[in-house]
Amino acid sequence: MDANDVIEGYVSEVALQLPRRQRNDVALELTALLREGLEDRAEAAGRDADATMAVEFLNSFGRPEDVAARYRQALTVIDPADGPRFVRLTWIGLVIIWGLGLLEVLGQPGVSGADTILLIGRFWFGTVLPSLWWPGLLVAYFATSAWVGRRWPPAADWKPRAKDRLDGGRAALLLGMAGVALGCVVLSNPTVVLDVVWQGRAAPAAYTALTYDPGFLQRQAPWLFALVLSNLPLMAFALVKGRRPAGLRRLETGLSLLTCAMMLWVVFDGPVLATPAGDETAKFLMLAIVVVVLLGLAVSRYREVRPAATRTAVAGPNASGHSASERPR
Repeated sequence: MDANDVIEGYVSEVALQLPRRQRNDVALELTALLREGLEDRAEAAGRDADATMAVEFLNSFGRPEDVAARYRQALTVIDPADGPRFVRLTWIGLVIIWGLGLLEVLGQPGVSGADTILLIGRFWFGTVLPSLWWPGLLVAYFATSAWVGRRWPPAADWKPRAKDRLDGGRAALLLGMAGVALGCVVLSNPTVVLDVVWQGRAAPAAYTALTYDPGFLQRQAPWLFALVLSNLPLMAFALVKGRRPAGLRRLETGLSLLTCAMMLWVVFDGPVLATPAGDETAKFLMLAIVVVVLLGLAVSRYREVRPAATRTAVAGPNASGHSASERPR
């Protein structure tokens, strides 16, 4: 990574915390400000700006969260002075309410032990968790995060992340490749699942339910198998390189869209499996995969930040003593 990459990563993290209508303008303004500040630091140091200098400068400038707060109107949900009291009273109130509710359920007359467990399960999973787990989790998370930030301040320092990084590293990519390979095996012969789990002793109806329809085998199966299998060389390339270049990301996006289109063709063009029940299940799973993939691509697209039309290099003073950077106009 060079100084430009570090600044672009920092600006992206700041802009993503702002309303979408504000992101690109703030990104353009902040990019120009940071480049100018880094140029001044490089000139004062008498050397060209590099990634290390950029990281030090940006950490002195402030965390992306703090910088984003300067560009938006402050929103205070709970006064900082009341934060510890709010957390404490929240947990005390929850323990009291849940304890009283549990006593009420257990104290109902004519309820056997089995019925009590059923009522508690319905109350817990049907009422308490759906309504309270999310705000409770947020309160616990931010309280813990604030405590960690106060106890270990260096842990809050911002660290640059390359655009072409491997999310999860090589280990996650290897797991993904193993998953694709396993998916290809199952796709080529679904009954292998029965052979592995039940060691070939599953009922004949189960094998029939996982038997492909002849029409699907002739029309879509080869194409779908080839599309799924084509993920492996792309993932292997990323594994060897240790990163995902822009060209590879575009290929992966195109392959994902093509695979989704193929799955939709399969879903709406005749049966996949021989039995109606198995066919409905297979098509439901395909639709779920399509929805998840398209949502993931949409979120990635939505989170893109384009601070400027052209990229301006960051450099220190040249031989003549003048700055080599071209400031955005």
